[in-house]
Amino acid sequence: MFVLIAGGGRTGARLASLLLNQNYKVRLIENRRELLTLLHRELPTETIYEGHPVEPGVLEAAGAREAHVIAAVTSNDAFNLAICFIAKKLFEVPRTIARVNNPNNAWLFNETFKVDVALNSSDVLAHLIQEEMSLGDMMTLFKIRRGRYSVVEEKVPAGAKAIGVQLKDMDLAEHCVIAAIIRDGVMTLPRGDSALQENDEIIAVASPEGAKRLSELLAFPVYPTRNGKKQDES
Repeated sequence: MFVLIAGGGRTGARLASLLLNQNYKVRLIENRRELLTLLHRELPTETIYEGHPVEPGVLEAAGAREAHVIAAVTSNDAFNLAICFIAKKLFEVPRTIARVNNPNNAWLFNETFKVDVALNSSDVLAHLIQEEMSLGDMMTLFKIRRGRYSVVEEKVPAGAKAIGVQLKDMDLAEHCVIAAIIRDGVMTLPRGDSALQENDEIIAVASPEGAKRLSELLAFPVYPTRNGKKQDES
């Protein structure tokens, strides 16, 4: 797959490095001299194309007609919108991805400007923080299906509501699947009549709703307060 990256800041450089390590064909477009100096130290010279990524001629020379994906990740929202529009209309690039720098501009990143996927870093960070706060000690291992589901891991603490309850009675079926239970270092595949024990480690695939429900079942019966004392959840 050939990925064309427009913008050689930290986001573009990091993306190029990750994709090259996974054996993608990559071309990165950048025109700022100070960034080009750094890019030539970090990336193979043949990966870098010098020019302004908004110019159609530059996009074409960099390989837009052959690209499968274009990622517009400059620090200018207007540039990112223009790049996606030009890529789709002039060069028929199948997939366009754009970085949203200013959350107030997010509404513009849609089909009108030929943006297939808009990545609003402020929203992503806010949702991640909110999710981590709401899930307590649950650890998110990775995301799947474009972030709609998470693979999570958590240890069952003493006094958790889920202890002794069979999985089929936990009301998780629509939103969460417990894929494995690790007990005394041995992993087992759970069944409907399996029940959790204290200190079990579980791995589950869950939607946001399922992860929240699971975290409630596995929550400590008490939680710490700022003065170090323990207080009932209720």
